[in-house]
Amino acid sequence: MQSNDVRMFLNCAVPSAAAGVIAVVVSGVLAGGKGAIGAAFGTFVVIAFMSIGLLVLQRVAKSYPALFQMMGLALYTTQILLLAVILAVFKNTSLFNQRAFAFALLGTTLVWIAAQARAHMKAKILYVEPDSAGSTS
Repeated sequence: MQSNDVRMFLNCAVPSAAAGVIAVVVSGVLAGGKGAIGAAFGTFVVIAFMSIGLLVLQRVAKSYPALFQMMGLALYTTQILLLAVILAVFKNTSLFNQRAFAFALLGTTLVWIAAQARAHMKAKILYVEPDSAGSTS
């Protein structure tokens, strides 16, 4: 993993984790221990899904740049389907508060997307590879 990939990941994961901690505290106060557990699980799901997605997209962009947009769409569709499966599995659970889980899931996702957009706008991405410009064969 290159340093700019790590920087992009950290610029997304740190604000999302901070939002998750806030969600856990608020849910713990409003809904008790089960609310805190639900918010923590929602935060974990978002950070895990989005991290894996970001890593997959970065590898595809380096290996197969022509497939980047298609892979991004396929990846986001897969993430939504997997999230629907998780929501269906835990639909009637008594392990945690479902509202706290849902609000933490939504809030952390919005924070991740905003942080990713900000990190991408601030990234200095080269349009031309420096090595290929100097070599002529």
